Formats: sequence, C-alpha cells, structure tokens
Amino acid sequence: MKKIGKGIGLSYYGTGYGNGFPDVSRAIIKLLPAGRIGIYCGVTEVGQGAKTSMRQIGAEVLDIDIENIDLVHEDTSLMPDSGTAAATRQTYNTGNAIKIACENMKKELLEKAKIELNLNSTSGLTLEKGEVILSFFPQKRISYKKLSEIYYNDVIIEAKGEFTAQTTEMDKETGQGAPYWPYTFNACAVEVEVDTETGIVNILKSTFAQDAGRAVNPMLLEGQMDGGFAMGLGYTLFEDLNLDKGIMKNNRFSKYLIPTAMDMVDINNIIVEDPEPTAPYGAKGIGEPVTIPIAPAILNAIYDAVGVRIKELPVTPEKLIKHLRGCKENR
Repeated sequence: MKKIGKGIGLSYYGTGYGNGFPDVSRAIIKLLPAGRIGIYCGVTEVGQGAKTSMRQIGAEVLDIDIENIDLVHEDTSLMPDSGTAAATRQTYNTGNAIKIACENMKKELLEKAKIELNLNSTSGLTLEKGEVILSFFPQKRISYKKLSEIYYNDVIIEAKGEFTAQTTEMDKETGQGAPYWPYTFNACAVEVEVDTETGIVNILKSTFAQDAGRAVNPMLLEGQMDGGFAMGLGYTLFEDLNLDKGIMKNNRFSKYLIPTAMDMVDINNIIVEDPEPTAPYGAKGIGEPVTIPIAPAILNAIYDAVGVRIKELPVTPEKLIKHLRGCKENR
C-alpha cells in the first residue's frame, strides 16, 4: 500500500566562526593594464559561486563590467588571507572586505583622476562604466584604461580592505550570549509517497524558502538550494556508511548510494530577501544552511504518511519496514 504524507522542516544558522573567535577577511584591489580591475583575496571556490559573486560586488562598487574584473584567489604569494571557505562566511565576510577595498580603491581613482584632469578637488567626480567623470561637466573624464597606462609601471593604483565580523563569546557560567552574526533562516516542505510493502520512500514535490539577505546572484542561489536539497535527500534516504566496529562496509559507490537526477524533483524555490544592514549590499551566505531543513521535512512527511517516527538515518527500505513491523507488533 502506498501512503502520502507531508512534512515541514525549519532551521536557522549562525554564519562565521562565532563565539568571539577572530573572523577576519582581507582583500587588495589593483588597477591592471587595459583598465582591468584585479581583486586579490583568499576566497576559495568550492562550488558556492565565489568566483562570480565576489566579482559582482567589486563591479557594483567600481561601476565596471564584471568581465573586466580578474579574481586572483588561489595563489598565496599574491593574495592576503581571507579565512577559510567554511561556516558559510565568505559572502558576508570576504564580500565585506572586497566592498571596503573597492570603496578605498574608488577614492584612489578619484585622487589620480583629479591630478590628470587638472582639478582642484575630487568633489563632483563619479565612477561610471569604467571612467572617472566630473558629473556637472562630463566633458572632463578619464578612463580606467588611460589611468592604467599612466600608473602601472612606477606607481600602481591599489587599495586594501579588511573586515572583522562581530561575534561575542558566550558566558561560560550561564551558556548565554549571541555567538554568531548574522543568522540565516529557511523552511522546506515536502510531500512523500511511502510504499508500506517495500519501504521505499519517493519525494513527490517540494517547496523550499531561503533567506538570503539580498540575492547577489539569484541563479547561483537557486543552484545552491537545489544542491542543498539533493545533499539533504541523500543524507536522509540513501547514504549509509554501514560502520561495523569502526570498519566502513559501504566503502565504494556500488554500495554507498547517492541521489541521482532521477531521484530529484522540481523544487519550488522561494528566495526571501530581507537585507542585512551589516552585509555587502545586504547579502548573507547560504552555503551550509540549505542542507539543514531537508531531513526534518522528509522525516516529518514519513511520520505523517505512516505514523512511524524515524530517528536514525538513513531511512533505508529495510529500516523503515522494520519500524513498520515493530509498530504493528506493539499495537
């Protein structure tokens, strides 16, 4: 017999190292030949879209096409430390460092433009599409490319930025405090079909809402949500190490099962934007949080369908049948 159930999972997640631990990111911005902008920072790309989102933040501050920005982030001889790609911290922490560095770079560009345009101050100078322009007399302008020709060999135009996240240590006596900032929130609802004869659980549909502060790149964000759902699905229903006295029995992919495209459903993703005032353009990280509510939602849906509360993952068919039989025997 096949039974249908619905479940919801909710979560909140504190980003960054937390609990008073120094959480610092740094960045250097340079004007490169041909007027290109170089962003130098240790924001490691592990699939979260850092190569794109960090360049987008820089492009926004300096009003230049993202295609004209080079991100140097995997050469420790060239870039400053930006902390680890962990704790969902890079968008918030390193994004802030890049934004600060670019704002400092903007001041440098205005100062150099003032000299080259023979002006007596930077008042009225603005950045527009790769140029420094005197807003009330736009005939006075100079491109980043021209500035790079003047200031690349002997004097390089560059600026630095550093950001330290605000985090407080919890009280050791009471366990109270605010160890993380900021927090991100999400909710996932699923509908499942449970076959009580075979123990197989199929996901029928899902709606997933994720707080992102401000979506720097909505397409990448939805990709993260889809990926987080797939990882949560595998964690809940498939991935079984089968540890026996410390020995991993399922030590190859022929036995350690992971979800495939055939196991996924089309997810109704909802991006919730409530800008975080301390974040770069309001954006918060969502790297790890997107995996958290999936398992609770699926487990609650299974319970709604067959009345059995599973507390050990993964919910393999064998395990579910055992619980169903045990439930019948106890009645």
